[in-house]
Amino acid sequence: MTALDVDFVRSQFPAFADPRLADWAHLENAGGSYVPRQVIDLLTDFYVSCKVQPYYDGDPSRRAGAAMDRAKALLPATLGALPHEVMLGPSTSQNTYVLARALREQFTAGDEIVVTNQDHEANVGAWRRLERSGIRVREWQVDPASGLLHLDGLRALLSERTRLVAVTHASNLAATVNPVREIADLVHGVGGLLAVDGVSYAPHAALDVTALGCDFYFYSAYKTFGPHLGVMFARSEQLARISNQGHFFNVGHPTYRLTPAGPDHAEIAAAAGIVDYYHAVVAHHDGAAAGDDVSAVRRAFELFGQQEQALMPALVELLTAKYGVHLVGSPSADHAVRAPTFAFWSERRPSADIYRDLVAAGINCGYGHFYAYRLVRALGLDPEDEVVRLSLVHYNTAAEVERALDVLEKAL
Repeated sequence: MTALDVDFVRSQFPAFADPRLADWAHLENAGGSYVPRQVIDLLTDFYVSCKVQPYYDGDPSRRAGAAMDRAKALLPATLGALPHEVMLGPSTSQNTYVLARALREQFTAGDEIVVTNQDHEANVGAWRRLERSGIRVREWQVDPASGLLHLDGLRALLSERTRLVAVTHASNLAATVNPVREIADLVHGVGGLLAVDGVSYAPHAALDVTALGCDFYFYSAYKTFGPHLGVMFARSEQLARISNQGHFFNVGHPTYRLTPAGPDHAEIAAAAGIVDYYHAVVAHHDGAAAGDDVSAVRRAFELFGQQEQALMPALVELLTAKYGVHLVGSPSADHAVRAPTFAFWSERRPSADIYRDLVAAGINCGYGHFYAYRLVRALGLDPEDEVVRLSLVHYNTAAEVERALDVLEKAL
């Protein structure tokens, strides 16, 4: 089986050649990934040569529209979706908010929405606001010892009044992969819809919204090696029923229905570079171009997953072996079970101190609640001292992980 050529991968990211970053290991990828040159080149070219109103007849305008259209044609492959089912917004938080407003007209007072206390607030807050209009919001709660969700908890909440369930594919703290297909079958069994936040899962595995069975899916391009955009999938049959949130004269355009205001044109165009990068990785490793965009995405993530799997065990072993250290989520080091994101705290030392030790050693990591405010409260953590987070993607190296392990061995 072909191993990922990490040197080649890192050569595609200008950040790794920047002397200002030479002393840093970037292990906070769950907060945002570095960007390959394919994205940067498209962004630069757009701003230099065609930063004008797109879709007019003049050459700069025509090229701007063509660059944006190319991205819109490529990005559906990252979800296994049809082109008209994918919309771009300024962020996932904004996309979720717009979707909640769009679906509100389908609900009546007394209808129920199920949210979890495991999610990032972006996939919770917008739905909870509907309580003000008579919608009942029910909470699928985590196991307070592990931060994990169990299906029995969902089964107990579902009823003939359930209209929608919002759940994360993999929490940005617990990181454990939730069984989305099983959840979809349960939710659809009572006539409800399923909205899935894939922001913390999408950087680690190829997506297939048909196989997942969800009605809506979100991810953030800036965490999958692209510009700061939110990518949203809405299944065709739901998109046809949904309340138009765009300009009234665009009601006939499916991809405008959930886009009240378009994001930056240059960033849309640059997002095509994400798929270009996947193609470059596949061509380098297989000696030939992938047959199509979906094949390129799937093959690239097969290679990425192997690298991430190789990096995970040492961190899991240390964080589950130290007395008084608590790893949020499953203790598994299996890439199919959890994403390579590790949020933890220690009974012996404040999280803030551990975080400072890592940063002082050149480990770019994170500290806080990471907008999973309800989850850290459910775990019973001190609101003034929450968790430390290390998060990997495929371009990280064994040497970077070893640096982090050396610091953690002393800090814990």
